[in-house]
Amino acid sequence: MNHKIWSIRNQIWSNIVTMIDLPLNALRAFAVVYECGGVRAAARRLGVAHSSVVRSLRVLENWLGVPLVVKNDGSRVLHFTPQGRLLAERGLAALRDLEQTVATVREAQNQRTVVLSTTPSLASRWLMPRLADLRARHAEVELSIVVDQKLTDFRRDHVDLCLRMGRARQPDTHAEPLMDDALFPVMSPAAWERAGRPSEPRQLARLTLIHDRDPGAAWELWRAVHPMGRADLSLGPRFAGSDLVLRAAAGGLGVALARARLVDEDLAAGFLIRPFGTLQVALPGAYQLVTPDFKAPSQATRQVITWLHGIAANEKIG
Repeated sequence: MNHKIWSIRNQIWSNIVTMIDLPLNALRAFAVVYECGGVRAAARRLGVAHSSVVRSLRVLENWLGVPLVVKNDGSRVLHFTPQGRLLAERGLAALRDLEQTVATVREAQNQRTVVLSTTPSLASRWLMPRLADLRARHAEVELSIVVDQKLTDFRRDHVDLCLRMGRARQPDTHAEPLMDDALFPVMSPAAWERAGRPSEPRQLARLTLIHDRDPGAAWELWRAVHPMGRADLSLGPRFAGSDLVLRAAAGGLGVALARARLVDEDLAAGFLIRPFGTLQVALPGAYQLVTPDFKAPSQATRQVITWLHGIAANEKIG
């Protein structure tokens, strides 16, 4: 191999950065500076001297060979270069992921702890209001809730149990149906009054429809059972998640298609009403419990699963 090829090869290897090479302390300090908006605030957060943070920034800039902070023009506001913003944002995201993973691993060491993953809407609107009952029945169980829209990777995320909408199939998992649900339109009392008190589904054609990006709660499902006149389903605001959809409806933005399991508190409080009475669309098998195949559930996990089945069986839909 000639000298030129060796030179190119060595240059390539010299540009490869491994995990061992990373200046982790300096990266952490820089991410905190970005999050806090200044060196002094970051120093207080980290519990170190101001000069220590400044030194970390210089070390990181020298190591990278690019400026991360715009030179001070006399203003007290700290400005970041494009490279600095990119590094800080990615660094913060990585640190937060690591922080959550460490917390999850610590919790997993306790045999009484059950780490349950679910969606934001299910966590806030269905699970949280019922946790007092779990505490009353199983005071020894410590339930830790992880909120995530994505499907769980049980090997990576150290989760014991998932509560999910729909029937998504995942390899190396066991899924069992938990409960059915139903869909029906809801709107705020004020919006209902402004719209002339609509009482028939065909009147939806002249109302603003609020859409859930979840296909399991789409207006097409309602239209397949209850005629909606000439309603244009391409119009109307769209939101990701049932919680945002129901908040939009309660705020008077239009009429939303609600999951019965997630809207009961808003109906009871009078924030939302059902303009079409008891009309609804059934959603059999709407929710499922998912556990990993590669390990047996702990006694605490089995207790949570039994409790969830009992709650679901005793609640009326709609």
